[in-house]
Amino acid sequence: MDDATAQFVAWVRGAAPYIHAFRGRTFVVGFGGEVAAGKRAQSLAYDCNLLAALGIRLVLVHGARPQIDAEQARRGLEPRFHHGLRVTDPEALECVKSAMAVTRFEVEALLSQGLPNTPMAGSYIRVTGGNFITARPVGVVDGVDYQYTGAVRKIIAEEINADLDQQNVVLITPLGVSPAGEIFNLAMEEVAEAVAVALKAEKLIYLCDAPGLLGEDGQLVESVTADEAQSKLETGEGLTEDLHLFLPCAIRAVRKGVARCHLIDHDLDGGLLLEFFTHAGVGTVVSRDPLFRLREATVEDVAALVALISPMEADGTLVRRGRELLEQEIERFTVVEHDGVLVGCAALYPFSEDNAAELACLAVTPEYRRAGLGDQLLKRIERRARVQRLERLFVLTTRTAHWFRERGFSEIGPEALPRQKRELYNFQRRSKVFVKPL
Repeated sequence: MDDATAQFVAWVRGAAPYIHAFRGRTFVVGFGGEVAAGKRAQSLAYDCNLLAALGIRLVLVHGARPQIDAEQARRGLEPRFHHGLRVTDPEALECVKSAMAVTRFEVEALLSQGLPNTPMAGSYIRVTGGNFITARPVGVVDGVDYQYTGAVRKIIAEEINADLDQQNVVLITPLGVSPAGEIFNLAMEEVAEAVAVALKAEKLIYLCDAPGLLGEDGQLVESVTADEAQSKLETGEGLTEDLHLFLPCAIRAVRKGVARCHLIDHDLDGGLLLEFFTHAGVGTVVSRDPLFRLREATVEDVAALVALISPMEADGTLVRRGRELLEQEIERFTVVEHDGVLVGCAALYPFSEDNAAELACLAVTPEYRRAGLGDQLLKRIERRARVQRLERLFVLTTRTAHWFRERGFSEIGPEALPRQKRELYNFQRRSKVFVKPL
């Protein structure tokens, strides 16, 4: 098997847990008019087709700001904005309705392709829409009358869910109507936020003009909590035009119950697939709480544990443990999840008669070995040992001696191990033994 083939097989196998985790979940994708009319629109349609084929309940919310600007220019009208929000007078409203209609049909056309030798060959996506949004006027702000610019009053979630239950892709145009029958121009990002909250979506995704949030060193920030994102929003440093608009919506959405909000570069080909079906992802994830979750293992984790530690057993880093043994000893394991997928583990084996415990099977997937998960697992195991009033924590290792030295462990000889463990010591493996007082 050549390298390219091996990489493909590894990628498909690596994507499998995410495919299982996301089937039947609701994703809301918001994107601006520049995406709908841009060079990546075709690829976006391909990727949405694939997400729908994998059983993801997909809601798309499109914008049309550049198309509206162009329509106003064609009619000799000057666009007016206040605090980043369009002022929609009666003439502008006509431009909004025209541009929104054309953009919607163009997106529907992209989703309706089925030519041979394309990713959509043999597929048929049913695209639906409707009067799902009740709107109200923004009104007068700072002395500026927004007129027909509106805000979301209510999302009729049960009707959207009914369409999703029929395996339709729901395409939402950011226009809303009032109970009096008036039409209001809505902000795409606010509609996407309101829809995601109303549907209790698993994910809200914004395709934006940046790779995501960047740190002070210019590197991508892979994940932030809502509080951290709020601090970044208040400083405003490094935020692009899209991020200024989308980040407040992302923060509100996760605080109102949306599990995750993702900010992905709209110019990155295959960004949706890379973000959701690879361990590392490509954008920034905003969540209410930290993205990684430590917990005690259950028997349902055995299959994932086997998949996690098998490569390290094969190369000799870890001692082999059969599935049956893992099932018997599962209560000894602590695991760490990333977005619902198990990415690290460690086990505690107490030797009460010696007031000691062994830290065993410490493993983290390669993609997250720089995320500090090993340290978090070590602290969790130390805490468990202290609760049991144990005084020493020891570990046997063949590959990671320096890592343990840096964390307060000292090397000892095998003869200093607890008697029961000493009798099982494998002199052929010649593991180094380290100990840390608790």
